Amino acid sequence: MEARPSADSTTEAQGFTPQYRTYVLVILTMVYTVNYVDRQILSILLQPIKDELLLTDTQLGFISGIAFAIFYATLGIPIAMLADRWNRRNVITIALTLFSGFTAACAGVTSFFQLAAMRVGVAVGEAGSSPPSHSMISDMYPPEKRGAALGVFSLGVNFGILIGFLIGGWVSQWFGWRAAFLVVGIPGILMALLVRFTVREPIRGHSEAMVDSGNAPGVFEVFRFLWGQRSFRHIAFGSALAAFVGYGAVVWLPAFLARSFELNQGVIGTSLALIIGISGGLGTYMGGWLGDRFGKKDIRWNLWIIAIIWFSVAPFNVALYLSGDPVWALGLFIVPAFAGAAYLAPILSMTQSLVTLRMRSVASAILLFILNIIGLGLGPQTVGFLSDALHPEFGEESLRYALLITSFVGLWGALHFVLGARTLKEDIERARVYGQV
Repeated sequence: MEARPSADSTTEAQGFTPQYRTYVLVILTMVYTVNYVDRQILSILLQPIKDELLLTDTQLGFISGIAFAIFYATLGIPIAMLADRWNRRNVITIALTLFSGFTAACAGVTSFFQLAAMRVGVAVGEAGSSPPSHSMISDMYPPEKRGAALGVFSLGVNFGILIGFLIGGWVSQWFGWRAAFLVVGIPGILMALLVRFTVREPIRGHSEAMVDSGNAPGVFEVFRFLWGQRSFRHIAFGSALAAFVGYGAVVWLPAFLARSFELNQGVIGTSLALIIGISGGLGTYMGGWLGDRFGKKDIRWNLWIIAIIWFSVAPFNVALYLSGDPVWALGLFIVPAFAGAAYLAPILSMTQSLVTLRMRSVASAILLFILNIIGLGLGPQTVGFLSDALHPEFGEESLRYALLITSFVGLWGALHFVLGARTLKEDIERARVYGQV
């Protein structure tokens, strides 16, 4: 790669004014929001689906966890390879159409296997959404602004869960769980048209004033290089363990509140929507903002901040799952909701900095593969398995103790962020030098 005259001049030449750059970021955040609405709508609907289709917690954990995660994480890598070679906007458009269509199709299922098949379809579509978006944002925002931009993008998680829980809870209560799938699935197809006809592809590397060679390395070369970055290994496993706790909680909290406190779907959906939307949204943005702010002095603060937050949240998890009052339980969840989102922007930003330009989509896909196989795949599945295993002794309260046990995995994840910070500076420099060879 060679130096460009300036990143700003390239931006203007493309027509990527600051206003249009913000517009694209907002659109990509909206796509990510729809992504998470379609992904998480199942969580608020688990109990009515269980009652109608007569499923076990292990089966529900399989559908919401490992069945989705295997296809989502695995297909993310070849799709990201395509995005590093082809138009990223078009990849996002096709992915959005697919996962929205399969979400709507969930309304017609009548068995465990049909629901599992539809959720696999959702996973296939969603696999093509995030890595191209990460790459596009990295090409529009320079490193010193990238964490905050990715923090805004990551708000799609919280907005998506907020909308999914709110709409899913009340639509399910009023019209049934099948109607909820239709209500959240159809708008995504219309959003795909907006992406296709209003978003332009940014030039790769312009945010860092670099010339793109046009040669994208193969996935094994990217994997070897990325795995050779010691800090990335700890970032990947730390975020995967944080996601293990987070996904387990988000998927099963609605059922926990219904079983242990006998709250109805509308109240549960509204309560969790507000907590995850507001507290989780604040955590998502603050994670990126704090990383950018303190990272200017020492880049390692991007990981130290996450470690501090996750070490601090453990007592709140214990109090939450041992609480006998629904108001206290929901109030205590405010802190875990913040922590469960705060790691997203820093890990995405650091992963983009640890590779070269044409590695970025694949690097994100590799990170998400590890995060989702362990976090999304094993988190909900483990909680469901433990709940069934503990049921003979604890009855309907078995889910409470399954969630309590898995929450301690977050401390293990925090340790990885501390270890990853030790070599972060050297690894970022290694990526810069490698890109100039």
